[in-house]
Amino acid sequence: MAEGLLQARAAERGEAVTVHSAGLMDDGRRATDDGVAVMAARGVDTSGHLSRRMQAEMLEQADLVVGMAREHVREAVLLQPSCWGKAFTLKELVRRGEDAGGRSPDQPVAEWLAKVHAGRTRADLLGSSSDDDVADPIGQRRTAYEATADELDDLTRRLANLLWGSA
Repeated sequence: MAEGLLQARAAERGEAVTVHSAGLMDDGRRATDDGVAVMAARGVDTSGHLSRRMQAEMLEQADLVVGMAREHVREAVLLQPSCWGKAFTLKELVRRGEDAGGRSPDQPVAEWLAKVHAGRTRADLLGSSSDDDVADPIGQRRTAYEATADELDDLTRRLANLLWGSA
């Protein structure tokens, strides 16, 4: 869901970026029917989505690594320690980004991320927290998918505003 929404936010702003989704599950799992339906209602087609397992090479190549939960960021940093300065939960990135201020149009993303990253410690990744974790709706009722989609819609819009300005 987050991949599709962030790609849509970038497209609204005319940004040519590539957004990839990867996680801790096995490769090749399709999006759930409820997830696809909830996203389709928002104009985002996730029907062709297949899960991919996170790999060190993709983390190294990424300009930004965004996890839905601390657990995802922990795993990314363990798998590819060099991604620490560019790996955040979505909620943390938006929160810290809003505190730091949005990226200026000519500012490299890496420079903005260094500003957002300043003062973080790896201990911040311990445990789980509603401050940082987006609820995973898998295995729950459709209303849980809708609630997660609402939250992701808000967070990806705010992140896009920080990265590229308002649509």
